[in-house]
Amino acid sequence: MQEFDLIIVGSGSGNSIPSPELDGWKIALVERDVFGGTCLNRGCIPSKMFVYAGEVAENIRHAAKYGIDAQVNSVDWPSIVQRVFGRIDPIAAGGEDYRTNQCDHITVFRGSGAFVDHKVLEVNGERITAPKFLLGAGARSFIPPHDGLDQVPFHTSDTVMRLPQLPERMAIIGGGYIASELGHVFGALGTDVTIINRGPILLRYEDDDISARATEIYGSRFRLLMGHEQPPTYRQDGAETVITGVAAGEAYECRVDVVLVATGRIPNGDELNVAATGVDTDGSRVLVDDTMQTNVEGIYSFGDLSNPFQLKHLANLEAKVAFHNVTDPDELRHVDPSLTPHAVFGYPQIASVGLTERDVKAQGIPYVSAIKNYGDTAYGWAMEDTESFVKLIAHAETRLLLGAHIIGPQSSTLIHQLIQGMAFGQTVDEMAAGFMYIHPALNEVVENALLEL
Repeated sequence: MQEFDLIIVGSGSGNSIPSPELDGWKIALVERDVFGGTCLNRGCIPSKMFVYAGEVAENIRHAAKYGIDAQVNSVDWPSIVQRVFGRIDPIAAGGEDYRTNQCDHITVFRGSGAFVDHKVLEVNGERITAPKFLLGAGARSFIPPHDGLDQVPFHTSDTVMRLPQLPERMAIIGGGYIASELGHVFGALGTDVTIINRGPILLRYEDDDISARATEIYGSRFRLLMGHEQPPTYRQDGAETVITGVAAGEAYECRVDVVLVATGRIPNGDELNVAATGVDTDGSRVLVDDTMQTNVEGIYSFGDLSNPFQLKHLANLEAKVAFHNVTDPDELRHVDPSLTPHAVFGYPQIASVGLTERDVKAQGIPYVSAIKNYGDTAYGWAMEDTESFVKLIAHAETRLLLGAHIIGPQSSTLIHQLIQGMAFGQTVDEMAAGFMYIHPALNEVVENALLEL
């Protein structure tokens, strides 16, 4: 059995950990799948490159409202795929080559790792051990136990972006951020998209006003089959997949070329068998404290394996904190995820931070709220925007901003001023009037919402 000073499981955010200050450590880096993790290879980065292409196509289709006669004549899907992965694949390969061949103190183990004893990990039949572990083994697509789904071909976000040809018809199972983003991509590029969702709305974890508007907009673009008391059933009919069910009391049949299962992701703690080393879990999610340490001394976890947000920016922060605490346990650092922002890069784009209105109601917090439309500002006039808005929620007594929710173009950028104000304890009055806003920039819609509060 090989002994190391540190074992890192997962090459996503975990690959950033072996910095020059660890050159004297003997380190094992274990990766069973794509080097560089989900974000680089199958998640955030490639999907946003596809999203941008879809956004360009969708903007062209709506050019007439600006007096521009334009249309999308054709889409070269293989070229789009090559543009994305022609850039990403060499980065992943280069990262693996660097860690494998140019870092003498690091041994890369390619294969599935699982604990077999206390602080003993087995990879491809070889056992390795260390006093300290950093677990960043991520999550995997959840496949629901729908009748017949295992008997038909289907894709997940892991595979669908590498389809050789753009499908004519696609059914997307799920109504969360993956369904919204990839539904936008394929729909904008010419696929006839049907979204099949268990609940009555899309993006149910967003503020109710946001999810309602998103559902309305997506309903104008795609066929939505929403509100299932029972899951749909699947069967194959030649080259077609046939999906049948009852949505909102209406029976339907949906025939498609491609099925995309986008029903969420589950942590890999069960496959890593962390119980064998004494680590506590909640199902398959590894439990950690705010220093990122598990209940077992010396074993830390971060990212999708241990937090419910499954966001790369939080995983990166957690990895930095975990790394610091492993190397400098006398000066512990902590992670506060309460102001973790997120964005849904669909069409429309959505960004959010803090509490929703239903959250503050459930907690009995006295609050005030305001909604301002993009179309109430000069830049919104320029965009001819009639759908987008900013919603802010503030504490009625302390005047602190409790939640910010934006649906519309550039929302993932617009929200950062509000995140910063919340992080540094500014009141909404200070954020509204403490400095000048550029006129007539789109961020005036944020200013107006703050002034409304």
